[in-house]
Amino acid sequence: MTAPLSTSDLTAALAPARERVWLHAGLGFDGERVERDVHLVYDASRILHYGTRPPSSDVRPATAHAPHVRLPELMVMPGLVEAHAHLFLEGGEEDPAARAVALKSSPEDLLARALPRLERLLRLGVVAVRDAGDKDGVGLALQRRWRSTERGAMPWFESPGAAIHHAKRYGRFMGRTIEEHGSVRAAVESRLAAGARRIKLLVTGIIDFERGAVTTPPQMSVDEVREAVAVAREAGVQTFAHCSGQDGVGVCLAGGVDTIEHGFFVTDDQLARLRDADVAWVPTFAPVQYQLDAAERLGWSPTVQDHLTRILDGHAASLRRAHEIGVRIIAGSDAGSHGVPHGHGFLRELELMQSAGLPARAVLHAATGAPAARLGFDEDSGRLRVGARPRFLLVSPAALEDVSALRRPPVVVFDGVVHTGGDDPERPGM
Repeated sequence: MTAPLSTSDLTAALAPARERVWLHAGLGFDGERVERDVHLVYDASRILHYGTRPPSSDVRPATAHAPHVRLPELMVMPGLVEAHAHLFLEGGEEDPAARAVALKSSPEDLLARALPRLERLLRLGVVAVRDAGDKDGVGLALQRRWRSTERGAMPWFESPGAAIHHAKRYGRFMGRTIEEHGSVRAAVESRLAAGARRIKLLVTGIIDFERGAVTTPPQMSVDEVREAVAVAREAGVQTFAHCSGQDGVGVCLAGGVDTIEHGFFVTDDQLARLRDADVAWVPTFAPVQYQLDAAERLGWSPTVQDHLTRILDGHAASLRRAHEIGVRIIAGSDAGSHGVPHGHGFLRELELMQSAGLPARAVLHAATGAPAARLGFDEDSGRLRVGARPRFLLVSPAALEDVSALRRPPVVVFDGVVHTGGDDPERPGM
């Protein structure tokens, strides 16, 4: 079968209803490198062959002597991994009053609103989500749903449950306090007992945009972070830390976390330490960029707008520096934050990373191969390789030069099911 194909023909050809599918694409990006004329053989559960050579006779579908589908004008690449999102929040809701009301919703209502986001994420090409926490158990419920027989169409999903913070410090809307449990160890153990697949720490507060800086000291000490990391590692799980400001990044580095989230105001010396310790960085441009893009509507003064511009310019310079020296960079949008809708906000995050100076291929790596290699997922998403789950996209090769090409609705193959048509960004709920 050769292109062009109707959507229905393509869907039928790519879905391995009874046997293996042999696909030939003009370009392939496996999460690390780009190759021309790639062959992919898969069934509903795993990739059986990937490479520039045709599959051997023992791997080919039983009756096939040539690819089932030839798509010379398209690129096959791994599905996208969103490494920082809060599924319990509707980031696309821009009215602060409506957001405040939503935060007071019952856990059942928050879960009911989160569920429809899952299939929409999949249709945008997001095949895995590392949730960043909520206090009401929404993320843990979605994680259980993934592992149930009633999951339906949804990306692979993992949650830390409630983030961990100190009483009367930042994080009440998504976390529960150390004081509630009496010790850091007890707080971490309570998350693990609830089913958390990794531990989220709120090490600092957030940026004071009026003053253009992080103005409060870190809320966790080095010893507290070290203890949380140690307890988590005893259980074989990773830790990820919300932090911004030089002092906060320093605490996270000394404490030994696996990834640093946000990391605004990180210094060049600290970037080198991230690289040397293999601590990954998730820079999350989108929430701060939204504050600048919507500054007048949000009532920010010219002084605050200057602060936002300076902060984003500095963050972009840090991203370029991190890329130059080899820091492991992972893409996450902080979707659910004000003005950052799920899925569409993640595509925006990729565009912002590119605008900041990261080459498009490096951005694609940050959204596929980098999280697959560092975040220790229990299912192999984000890479095209033999044995991985068959979760991939067919997109325009233009994405290698400009990631905005990912805005065009991709063909998504996810465990034997084909999704097409993308998602309407104007439709509310994300």
